Amino acid sequence: MQRTTQAISRQALLEKANALIKEHDDYLAGMQADEVIQQGNVLVFRGPFFLDAEGLPTAKTTAVFNVFKHLAVVLSPLYSLE
Repeated sequence: MQRTTQAISRQALLEKANALIKEHDDYLAGMQADEVIQQGNVLVFRGPFFLDAEGLPTAKTTAVFNVFKHLAVVLSPLYSLE
C-alpha cells in the first residue's frame, strides 16, 4: 500500500500545527512550533522547550515534548513539506 500525503509549505504547516497545539489538553501559554523539518516520512516540530536558567528540562519541557510528538503522529500521515 502506497502512502500519499499532501504537499504543504512550512508556513502553512506551522499554522496548522500551532492551531492543534492550542487545542491539546497539555497546552501551556507560550507553547508553539517555530520550525518543522521532514526526516523520511516523519515531520519533526521544534520550538521553545521551557528550560530552566541552567538549560535543564523542567516539567513543562515534558509537556512540550508530548505535544510535539502528537503533532508528528497526527500530521505526518497527512502532509509532506514542499
